[in-house]
Amino acid sequence: MNQLTKHKKLLLIIGIFLACFYLPLGRARFDNAVMEALYLLKWYAREHVILCLIPAFFIAGAVSVFIGSQSVMKYLGPKANKLLAYAVASVSGSILAVCSCTILPLFAGIYRMGAGLGPATAFLYSGPAINILAIILTARVLGLQIGIARAVGAILFSIIIGLIMHFLFERHPGTNTAPQPQIPTDTHHRSLAQNALYFASLIGILVFANWAPPAEQTGLWFKIYSAKWFIAAAFAAALALILIIWFHIRPWKIILAAAPVIALSIAIPQYPIIPFITAVALLSIILATEKPDSENAQWLNSTWEFAQLILPLLMLGVIFAGLLLGRPGHQGLIPSQWIARAVGGNSITANLFASVAGAFMYFATLTEIPILQGLMGAGMGKGPALALLLAGPALSLPNMLVIRTVLGTTKTITFVLLVIIMATISGIIFGAMCP
Repeated sequence: MNQLTKHKKLLLIIGIFLACFYLPLGRARFDNAVMEALYLLKWYAREHVILCLIPAFFIAGAVSVFIGSQSVMKYLGPKANKLLAYAVASVSGSILAVCSCTILPLFAGIYRMGAGLGPATAFLYSGPAINILAIILTARVLGLQIGIARAVGAILFSIIIGLIMHFLFERHPGTNTAPQPQIPTDTHHRSLAQNALYFASLIGILVFANWAPPAEQTGLWFKIYSAKWFIAAAFAAALALILIIWFHIRPWKIILAAAPVIALSIAIPQYPIIPFITAVALLSIILATEKPDSENAQWLNSTWEFAQLILPLLMLGVIFAGLLLGRPGHQGLIPSQWIARAVGGNSITANLFASVAGAFMYFATLTEIPILQGLMGAGMGKGPALALLLAGPALSLPNMLVIRTVLGTTKTITFVLLVIIMATISGIIFGAMCP
């Protein structure tokens, strides 16, 4: 161990000791911020890990195993048709109603499979930003102008950010240095349509299990929300049939797994998360009992790799986000009044502050709308509101920590700065056009 390393460790130990020595326990704001961090962590674990992240991990694992790298390279690789690649990546969020954290396993999956940096980062931004339900709700609650601006801005953002990332870091082939997973060689015995139906069933489970309640208890969106578990169950049944017919899992395994899930769904319909957890656990057991070198076993292994990579950093990031900013409607170390005062009007400072605050806060899908409704009622300008909408859902502190493990520090900082700068500029322009 050289002297420099010893000095760094010594400084780290001293820093940790001083932080513990001067820990401001007993002060109301600090104690409240600690509780807010724990409340946010508890809420995140209950509302997002089981229903959002676990299905996303399975989808990411499936991408790594069941989609050949040649297919990814053809449509999203560095040498793919640029118009097609960015068109696919920029509208992906209209299918995936996910937040800034749930998109991470999917992004890591396609990037590890060889997707170009430009399309991959366009997908990373668009996934949580272009949510049809969120855009419609934005237009209804915050106004048609800001709803249209959010939709147009998010699509343009994803393309421009992807192109800039490509120009800065991927002008020469071979810059995707992400580790490549071990993929079974027999991945081409199913047709494109069969693989599409398989992924549609997985995405259907993810989308409808997380379908959020609309503001009004009437209309199509509420009817879908009322039936969301029946729809998710239909997708799960389709997945079960697909696993039997095209993935050659023995029918008796699926039947044995389905029986307790159906029984629990009938016995305790008021707690749908319990049969959901049971289904996930039994599917994992089925995949674990397959031959070690089979595609199905590799699917579980790849899913576990993504979970190990992403979940610990997300939890750490949620704790820090809660400590600094608290939950919606509650305060962390930074007083919410400061934020409300800082985003009034349409100045450069107000738009920049809204972009930075949105980038570091954690927004679950659709929660940004009532938060913005309250801030606008407290005097927030339309420009800063759009800036926060364009930066907030696509980024968060937990999200940044995970992106860094996939892209590295330089690319992550560049991506974050691009989102903040473009959101700020968009807010200024929109605020001037729609005062």
